Amino acid sequence: MDPPAEPPPPDAFARAFLTDVPGTGEVILVRHGQQAYPSERGGDRSAWVDAPLSELGRRQAVAVGEALAGQPIDAVYSSNLQRARDTGAQVARHHGVEVTEMEALREVEMFRDVPEGKDVLDVVDPLLLLGARERFANERRWDVWPLTETGDEFRHRVLMALESIIVRHPGQRVAIACHGGVINIVAIAVLGHRDEDMVFRPAHASFHRIGVHGARRVIWSLNETHHLRVDDLLSF
Repeated sequence: MDPPAEPPPPDAFARAFLTDVPGTGEVILVRHGQQAYPSERGGDRSAWVDAPLSELGRRQAVAVGEALAGQPIDAVYSSNLQRARDTGAQVARHHGVEVTEMEALREVEMFRDVPEGKDVLDVVDPLLLLGARERFANERRWDVWPLTETGDEFRHRVLMALESIIVRHPGQRVAIACHGGVINIVAIAVLGHRDEDMVFRPAHASFHRIGVHGARRVIWSLNETHHLRVDDLLSF
């Protein structure tokens, strides 16, 4: 008996979009659940930067973990901020893996260069902040904000972190619990757009799939929220 014939090579569309291409891996970007910001403006900057999950956010994290429980996940990463770390833990617990933290996956550092012990309103004219808000609404670029990490700095560290994860897990499925700004940086890089730093608003506890094979990166889905709508958990 003749041996079975080799399967035909993937066609052009399959190769272009990494559908049924052997050896293709997957990155699932998970936005953290809703955070609980301080009730008053100002004060300790760390309370804003590293806000914990709210009560709703904790339920959203459980929901996204359950939504991803039915498919194999080989590794889970998160930023070092507790809202992402705790969301990642809800994903990891269904797969018998530990969460690996990477500081480079943290959200863009708003007002990073405000002097220690100062509030942003102590060093930036309120009128200038109003202008920055309007410019961001129109331009969607981090560079419009004073004393903030630049878009290029943010993009560089996020994409370096992403590629280091991909190279460690060839052909595997990896979940990364992170932030809305991080997810936009990855999506924009894959799509090839560079004029903006944000092109859409990921929902809390949404997930987003990227196919990876060699140097190729393809978006498979954005803003999956079906697991949140069932129990009215959707928020931005």
